[in-house]
Amino acid sequence: MKSARTHDLLDLQLLHALELDPRAPYSRIAAVLGVSDQTVARRLRRLRTDAALRVVGVRCAATDDALDHWLLRVRCAPEGATAIAEALAKRPDTSWVTLTSGGTEVTCTAGTRSRGGTDDLLLGRLPRTPHIVDIRAQQLLHRFYGGPYGWLHKSGALTPGQIAALTPPPHPGPPGAPLITAEDEPLVAALERDGRTPYPELQRATGRSESAVRRRLAQLVASGALYIDTEYSTDYFGYRMQTLFSITTAPHALHRVGQTLAAHPEVAYAAAMTGPSNLMAVTVTRDTAHLYRYLSESLGGLDGVEHVETTPCLRRVKQLTYRPFRG
Repeated sequence: MKSARTHDLLDLQLLHALELDPRAPYSRIAAVLGVSDQTVARRLRRLRTDAALRVVGVRCAATDDALDHWLLRVRCAPEGATAIAEALAKRPDTSWVTLTSGGTEVTCTAGTRSRGGTDDLLLGRLPRTPHIVDIRAQQLLHRFYGGPYGWLHKSGALTPGQIAALTPPPHPGPPGAPLITAEDEPLVAALERDGRTPYPELQRATGRSESAVRRRLAQLVASGALYIDTEYSTDYFGYRMQTLFSITTAPHALHRVGQTLAAHPEVAYAAAMTGPSNLMAVTVTRDTAHLYRYLSESLGGLDGVEHVETTPCLRRVKQLTYRPFRG
């Protein structure tokens, strides 16, 4: 990976290290990468400023029922698109809010914790918002790539040995479905603000002992109820185009095509979904020439793909947290 902006391999290695273990101590990252603790701290401070780096907790389930995840495509009157995107970005149940289609469509993903939350979003509040022309909502059924597995996992920035050294050992999760209880809410809320919050601060926020906090956090992550994710601007590394693909495959080819997409270096997210298109993917490319090569060669060569809708993302309003991105 090369870019006209000031970055080097160490920057990519640091971000990949955080994707593998977002709460890894600087000392362990430094030892694996062969640099000093001070270098790691200094570089990550710079990435927070220059690449909008942030580490945050993301919940996957919150009640007895798993979260329902939706892809929303909201077609708007041009004068209302920005305000609607910002309103959606401020909701705690949304992520990846972007302006697409010439600035007249807002695309986002939303995770609702209950049937009532789904109804409120899709049938209640959102349809009554001024300037909305049309809403398409497709439920996400199966994730092939994304979530705790970031785009840099496929970058080659770290060697297999470094990946093994930085990957935390598995922790046996609790039996049954992933579950965040009411008692867990202070812990999860603190991690949603800052996924690297030190254990003594988590202890104060929860009223639990530090050992209990460590044990419960490991259980939540192992069960899939919670993961710690990194967000950053790919623009900083010269990858300035994000594109949403809505793909229709033959039903028998859906899983195979989804697995193939998950291995493509350009794909940051891929999932099966309901609706007229049964697969969606988000790609990260350098420019339009790179996007064309991916569309015509990598995606166009897949057996079982029947139709592809390509939607460039014009402006990212929110990734995991709501704050402006540089680029």
